[in-house]
Amino acid sequence: MQPGKDNKQKIIKGFFYFLLTLLVVISFIPFYMMIINATRSNADILREGFTLIPGTAIVDNYHVLLEYMNLWRGFLNSLIVAVAVTVLSSYFSALTAFGFAIYKFKGSNFLFVTILVLMMVPGQLGLIGFYDIMRTFGFLDSYIPLIVPPIASTFTVFFLRQFLSSVLHSSLIEAARIDGAGEFKIFHKIGIPMMMPAISTMAIFAFIGSWNNYILPLVVLFSPEKYTLPVMMGALRGSQVAQNLGAMYLGIAISVVPIMIAFVFLSKYIISSISAGAVKE
Repeated sequence: MQPGKDNKQKIIKGFFYFLLTLLVVISFIPFYMMIINATRSNADILREGFTLIPGTAIVDNYHVLLEYMNLWRGFLNSLIVAVAVTVLSSYFSALTAFGFAIYKFKGSNFLFVTILVLMMVPGQLGLIGFYDIMRTFGFLDSYIPLIVPPIASTFTVFFLRQFLSSVLHSSLIEAARIDGAGEFKIFHKIGIPMMMPAISTMAIFAFIGSWNNYILPLVVLFSPEKYTLPVMMGALRGSQVAQNLGAMYLGIAISVVPIMIAFVFLSKYIISSISAGAVKE
């Protein structure tokens, strides 16, 4: 390779590295501001604005926050709902996607097209009808409306089906059947391991979506002790704690911790899912 061309590629690569680093810093600034302000008093935030130096009022902010909301009860409620939605949605969506990818039956294309159409319909459009159905069955003020309906995740089924169609060959299924494996055993021993990168990717989005869900819990939950964390945080806007910005920042910072933990542990599967179609030379 010519020296001039090599230097040009190094300059281009260095420019892209600089650009990516700049984007990372810009993306991290809001989180850093949130964490720093969670340690400062309301007076310091209003008087000094943004600073890079942490404050010393984090304990006071924590006590103020607990005076107006049952923080850890809301945290537990959100965790129960988010984990249940993530596990059930991942498993049953993978089972449905496996059926669409492996079995060819009459009407399968129509059903799959129906799933694609349902992906385009915003969930908020059916909120009133959903509320009436839950009221008819007596499921209001419970976690059933928050856990059971999200199991039928149309986008997750679509994503997993497309992923499985690209990585699973029919000959592998036939070989397992010849060896005497049943259909559920094939799904659990072959289907799930091959779909694991895609399942983990969708699990992150399912967890984040369920954890941040605000409208549906606000509509179907009435008892304050059953509120999820986003609903509790929304209720704080009308209380006196809203005047304490440090306490508000602290509550928001605590609420994003599970999301960050989930991403840290499952991020490698996202990379595996993205690179699954790569071809080595």
